[in-house]
Amino acid sequence: MDVSVEQYGQYQGHDLYELTLTNDQGMVVKLLNYGATLEKVLLPEADGLHNMILSLPSREDYSKERNFLGGTVGRIVGRIRGHVWQHGGVKVDLPMNEGNNHIHGGDDGLDRQVYNFRIEKTATTASASFTFVDPDGHNGYPGNLKLQVTYTLTNANALQYRVDALSDAETLFNPTNHTYFALDQPATIDDTTLTIPADDYKPLDAEHLPNQGWQPVSGTVFDFRQGQKLGDVIHTRADQITSERGINHPFLLKNGKTLAAKLQTAKHTMTLVTTAPSVVVYTANHFDGTGLPHNIKQFDGVALECQFAPVSGDDLSAITLLPGEPFTLANTWTFE
Repeated sequence: MDVSVEQYGQYQGHDLYELTLTNDQGMVVKLLNYGATLEKVLLPEADGLHNMILSLPSREDYSKERNFLGGTVGRIVGRIRGHVWQHGGVKVDLPMNEGNNHIHGGDDGLDRQVYNFRIEKTATTASASFTFVDPDGHNGYPGNLKLQVTYTLTNANALQYRVDALSDAETLFNPTNHTYFALDQPATIDDTTLTIPADDYKPLDAEHLPNQGWQPVSGTVFDFRQGQKLGDVIHTRADQITSERGINHPFLLKNGKTLAAKLQTAKHTMTLVTTAPSVVVYTANHFDGTGLPHNIKQFDGVALECQFAPVSGDDLSAITLLPGEPFTLANTWTFE
């Protein structure tokens, strides 16, 4: 096991670092203290290291504009309808940064912050822990929120991702990691088989928010219980697919301790286990090969965003964090 650190730039007066975790199998994970970001997952192949996720052309690119690739997104991921949180007779107006709605924690969310960090290695693990205090009122959220994001690489080619948080006031908190998996890049995800043991999903309205609650996947293109090639879904003419230009939907998970999702190609497999109650599948619908992420096009990767699912109405109790209440989210991605 090995851990190394390299300083590579600055952002708003803060030093930027790239951290590299390496296991005894030769698997390499690269992390950035900008956004507590998963930059690369490199698996050893016969012809060298193969990146299993979508990455920007350089590490310097991540802080130039917001693309969410590999970032820790929060305080909440997804959208809040009408940008208003009503709780205990108090009305909190969050920034409107997508039409009339609030999305991805505001324009200056957790994925745009520079974190402190520490590194550690044992005989069987290499890890990096990132810490940040999000101050009261930042992006409209009440409470000083203390956050720790930890990545741990094991010799079983498993990468564990854990978020721990504590607030000193009642607030909203529903973070996720926004990595796009691309197991056989530069090929698209058309021939990647996705399996999710979920009986229910949430259809979306024109604002990309649920409007019908949980609905059965049975008889729809969203039935991934036995596995489907993503290309057989994202290129259909189903209304929910065409309106979103791909998949952008929440799936209700059955048990946080068993398989949540699996991606499989002819060459590679990635399995996901999470403590989150749902996963939002997003097939990189908006990328078009232009701008800073010019190396990424529509359907080049798929994000599996572990989180509490967005809601149809204004009941945000599921993502309300009480003062002093510990929050934990844990994912494990295992690569073969």
